[in-house]
Amino acid sequence: MTQRLGVLLATQAQSPRSGRNRARGLRAAGIAIILLGAGAALLPAGKSISSDLIGGLLVAAGLVETVAGSLRREARPLAIAAGVVTALAGLLFVINPTTHFFPTVTPVIAWLFIRGVILALEIRFTDGSVRSWTAISAGVDIALGLLLMAGLSIATIVISIFGPTDTLVASFAWFVAASFVANGLLLLEVSSCEKQVEPT
Repeated sequence: MTQRLGVLLATQAQSPRSGRNRARGLRAAGIAIILLGAGAALLPAGKSISSDLIGGLLVAAGLVETVAGSLRREARPLAIAAGVVTALAGLLFVINPTTHFFPTVTPVIAWLFIRGVILALEIRFTDGSVRSWTAISAGVDIALGLLLMAGLSIATIVISIFGPTDTLVASFAWFVAASFVANGLLLLEVSSCEKQVEPT
């Protein structure tokens, strides 16, 4: 009985520290993903974007998101799954590099839709401002996927005549950046909520 009481007291003593560590980890992850988004937005607007470069950004963001997901209290399995999907999409680029524009766009559309669906499922297991930001992040990914898919028909005509123009390739990089930023802001909100639930 005494041992159980000691373990309980020790756990309660460590819980504030654990909560603070989670909050710090989630905040760092959010900032890191936002910085990766800035990096994606600043990719040079040449005639093509290296598949390895896109893959590296996605793998890095996916690994950060996976670690952040493991720190969350709510919807942990789904949060981890979203990170894993992002990392796998990145690996697809690294393993199968291509210099063609359309093979580059297609897996990004699939990634945006799959990640958007996972985040939409997360909404059921969250509440308050985290639920709102999860819905925003899911909506951003699905909307970006739809816009990118709708743009393929226009891009087909443009590329067939002019090739992959600087503007078209640059706009593609902005799609990836926008998803990263929305995800980073979500993690910052989760971090803020972790602070609020710390025992006093």
